[in-house]
Amino acid sequence: MNAITVIAGNISVLRRSDVDTDQIIPKQFLKRVERTGFGQYLFYDWAKEPGWDLDPNPILVTGRNFGCGSSREHAPWALEDFGFKAIVSPSFADIFYSNCTKIGLLPVILPEEEVEALMGETSARVDLEEQVVSFGGREVRFETDPEIRRRLLAGLDDVGITMQRGEEITAYERERERSGPVTTAL
Repeated sequence: MNAITVIAGNISVLRRSDVDTDQIIPKQFLKRVERTGFGQYLFYDWAKEPGWDLDPNPILVTGRNFGCGSSREHAPWALEDFGFKAIVSPSFADIFYSNCTKIGLLPVILPEEEVEALMGETSARVDLEEQVVSFGGREVRFETDPEIRRRLLAGLDDVGITMQRGEEITAYERERERSGPVTTAL
């Protein structure tokens, strides 16, 4: 996972609230466990609507309760694969929020009126280190859990966090070795 400090660039606006994970990536595309290749199916049904236009910019700005519904990891995978690096919303479903942070897709919660103002802009800058979103000559602070912020700034997913404790894991395994035949294949 890549470390996140600043995400800057054009924004894409999705003026919809209560967007569930089945709308983000429909169930018929969940047949693989690889994290790539899902971007082409992002908002699959909506993309067929006349006038639909959602560019793969670094920042997605959307309505409240984004990512509600079932807890599929494929939804953040599809958003990331499409090109989004940050999502700004007044609120997120809890599991969706957590799934985003585990792959390095930055969810940012701002007050609804600030999200609405951001939707009127074409670009923004999200600074995780300073916890500030800058757009249209203004700066809006946001909060991120300190541990999540630390992991994102360091580029650490769950495997990376575990690998940091390699010596402790080796010592644990060494201390608990048992004599006798090996019963597992290598």
